[in-house]
Amino acid sequence: MSLEALSSQIEAEAKAEAKAIIKAAEDQAKGIRSEAEAEAENHMKQALSRAEKDAEQISVEVVASVRQQNQNAGLIARRAVLDNTYQAAREAVSASKMKGRNALIKTLIKEAKSEATKDMVLHPVEVDRSTIEKEKSGFKMGDSIEGLGGFTLESSDGSILLDYRFDGKLDAAWKKSLSEVNKILFG
Repeated sequence: MSLEALSSQIEAEAKAEAKAIIKAAEDQAKGIRSEAEAEAENHMKQALSRAEKDAEQISVEVVASVRQQNQNAGLIARRAVLDNTYQAAREAVSASKMKGRNALIKTLIKEAKSEATKDMVLHPVEVDRSTIEKEKSGFKMGDSIEGLGGFTLESSDGSILLDYRFDGKLDAAWKKSLSEVNKILFG
């Protein structure tokens, strides 16, 4: 065999071997690419699934947060309405022209006479001083005190203080009727 023929045969075998290697490499590359694409698709599906779950969770949390904020705002608004209602009641009770004021003073003096001793000093709220003085309560009159109306009785030694001011009566009535006031205002 000639050198040229040997060279051609080696070249042909080398080309065939190179083609086989290239074919095997291409097949291996296709397999690797398929595996990589499948793995990438799997990762993408998992990431998308996690993202959807996270978005759903965030949505639930945002809705719950907004609901809580709305409830809080509603409670604050209710509190403001109740505070304004209480303030309006205080203003109405403190008015010197309040309907039934004189009758209420007379009732409180009658109650005080049954509960107190004659040596007690009566301290009126200034707005009711003249009405109390007209009633001839039998108590010694003292200095005026702060309040919406009414009076206090104090023993001569200062050890006993009976409070007949409208402030305490209003506070007690407010606390007692607060649930009814809530129903009236808010249903």
